[in-house]
Amino acid sequence: MKKRHLMSLAAALACASSVTAFAQPAQADSGLLRAAEQRKDAFVKDLATLTNIDSGTDDANGLAKVEAVLAQRLKALGANVEIVATPPAAGKAVVGTLRGTGTQNIMLMIHYDTVFGVGEAAKRPFKITGNKATGPGVADAKGGALLILYALEIARERGFKDYKTLTVLFNPDEEKSSLGSRTLITKLSADQDYVLVYEPPEADVVTVATNGIAYVHLDVKGRASHAGSAPEAGRNAAVELSNQILQLKDLGDPAKGTTVNWTVVRSGDRVNIIPEAASATADMRMADVAEVQRVQADADKIIQKKLIPETDVKVKVENRRPPFSRNASSDRLAGVADGIYKELGKSIKPVAMRYGTDAGFAYHPNTGKPVVLDGMGIVGDRLHSSDEWADLDSVVPRLYLTVRMMEAMGKGKLND
Repeated sequence: MKKRHLMSLAAALACASSVTAFAQPAQADSGLLRAAEQRKDAFVKDLATLTNIDSGTDDANGLAKVEAVLAQRLKALGANVEIVATPPAAGKAVVGTLRGTGTQNIMLMIHYDTVFGVGEAAKRPFKITGNKATGPGVADAKGGALLILYALEIARERGFKDYKTLTVLFNPDEEKSSLGSRTLITKLSADQDYVLVYEPPEADVVTVATNGIAYVHLDVKGRASHAGSAPEAGRNAAVELSNQILQLKDLGDPAKGTTVNWTVVRSGDRVNIIPEAASATADMRMADVAEVQRVQADADKIIQKKLIPETDVKVKVENRRPPFSRNASSDRLAGVADGIYKELGKSIKPVAMRYGTDAGFAYHPNTGKPVVLDGMGIVGDRLHSSDEWADLDSVVPRLYLTVRMMEAMGKGKLND
């Protein structure tokens, strides 16, 4: 029993017809591991440089600086580089394409914008404490962008050409739902066999599913009046808004993984006036895109019941980002990643995450293509906060993982 339990991943995968092209050697590739280790110091230095450049989603100046760095690095790797305007985004997408001698189309992608404003990098620049690096966007997702660049450098050094095309996409607006770049992501990914997304995982995991994101907008129109001398002549929109929020608080469906949380409320600007307008916005997360229609239909029924007469209430569900739905092909590719990590004496788990990412635009559920795997970035946590950190001990294994994944994907289609 013990011998069976310790069967190498290569033997296990060889027994599975769906993944025979991905059988892994039992031992680590010492040359690849050495190449990754030799680049760690340079990686950390470059991570400091990128982290210390403000590149919030609305910061055109900072985004342009990072864009220039990424484009130059891709050109140095021999890629054909195209800078693509993605309005209304303040920045531009960087698309690099390499052509090989194989049959598979592979894309590596991640965003380079952050959630932080101008001046944040100066306030708390890149810093290393123990094995952790801190700074705005250090993990989400400047570490991921560098993993792609350094992995390509190693792959080039190894003479890896076993692909038809190898595409890199760096987009500038993920932190605001990729409103400008989503069309580009969808178009490019439709021609791929595999897409790896370099969002930062919280541990040694890869992401096989993410939630979609929607906003639920609630608007109430009432009637203004003097709050002191004639409040009865008004129709208090704020009170009706409160009533509707209470009625709509259970729009989510835990069994389906759907959450609806009211987060932003607005009403009035003068204390002595009955407010004539009020609005609220809820954050909605869903694993099934059909939930957008279900929530809209349920909300439309619920708002018919009013507390304040002669008020007008409207609700609108805005679909911002589709879910990356769990599927068998991504699960199998996660198994390949685990097999590669086992070469290093580690293990990697497939997880479904509640947040939304650009994997939702890359995956096409109607065709089941391409095979998408997210969470390939540098390990980190406390994202979107002043405590965000990246685990520098994950640099070498994650570089190793990316190069080995590319080499494995070049050998055969998992989605045949």
